[in-house]
Amino acid sequence: MKFSSRSQVEALSRFRSEKFLTLSLFLDTDKSRSSKKEILVAAKNLLAEARARLEALDASKEKKASLAADLDKAQELAAGDAGSGSPGLAVYACSGEKFLEVLALPEAPRSRIVFDRNPYIRPLTQILGEYRRLVAFLVDRREAKWYAAATGEIALLDEMKSEVPKMVKGGGEREEARRIERHVEAAVQEHYKKAAQKTFEMFKKNGFNGFVLGCPDNLVSEIEPHLHPYVKERLRGWLRAKPSDSPDVVLKETMALERAIRKSEEEAVIKQFTAELEKGGRACSGLKDSLRALAMGEVQTLIVTKGFSAPGRSCPRCKLLYPEDEIKCPACERKTETVLDVVDEAIEAAMRRDAHIRNVQPPSRLDRYGQIGALLRFKS
Repeated sequence: MKFSSRSQVEALSRFRSEKFLTLSLFLDTDKSRSSKKEILVAAKNLLAEARARLEALDASKEKKASLAADLDKAQELAAGDAGSGSPGLAVYACSGEKFLEVLALPEAPRSRIVFDRNPYIRPLTQILGEYRRLVAFLVDRREAKWYAAATGEIALLDEMKSEVPKMVKGGGEREEARRIERHVEAAVQEHYKKAAQKTFEMFKKNGFNGFVLGCPDNLVSEIEPHLHPYVKERLRGWLRAKPSDSPDVVLKETMALERAIRKSEEEAVIKQFTAELEKGGRACSGLKDSLRALAMGEVQTLIVTKGFSAPGRSCPRCKLLYPEDEIKCPACERKTETVLDVVDEAIEAAMRRDAHIRNVQPPSRLDRYGQIGALLRFKS
């Protein structure tokens, strides 16, 4: 299955076994950088290292047997995926619970295997931060096309052509020429109107995070007035691509624009975050305060430096998260349990509470504040 949406991450975050551990495998299968043989060797070494860790693991025979079966399945899948076209592979398995999820990733992850109580979703949330679902609306005076672009792939959604008469140049009476010109322009405006209406219908039916408009520069002012306000407020930028261009050209331009938009958004959210912190407003910084805000349900946007991770602890009863020095849960006095990456657990908790996740490319001003922070729903 191709990885493409937040709903897939949310489904994984809901899986948790009380009895067994879950295996999460990430493998770089990008054949633009490595040969099939090199990928297979890397997978073999990764799995051998994981088996050695399994042998040394302080766990019950049942847990170990489940993980051993998971590793066998992961080895089978990794060998098969080495010949596929995806840059990355993710395998989530818990044989004891008969749970298996295999995802083809649109970009290469850092190869690793994690044993934990629940699926390790951090690499997926980072990929979602890189990609979002955009609709590319390409239009000229006679033709329109719509493409869906997401996770580095593009698909044609719809297309239309309108019968617009050609402008006749030279000859004839001036009044007749003006009449023909008005007729042609009326047909063009009707074409824009129909194309804009179809864009709105797509939004109502499927929704989209945003759309980008591709048209000649001199047509922007003619087309925009026809866009529904709900659609216009989701306009993210403009492309040079035309309806006659290939899907590859459209995808390349769309992804370049998306990268520029993402960088601008990262800068904006960090600027808002630091401004709120400096005035003592709706923000907190650092691991301890961010985990506390999550526990209180205060987090509106969790902001994390890509690659930042930290060990921590979790209360088995309250499910609250703490830094690694919090041995006892302050809420219920129960002894907390170790978690491998409390940042990953925090991202899961934030998603369950419908908070936004913003992964920030380092270096950034967030590094000065402990590499993690949050914009809050209200001032603490």
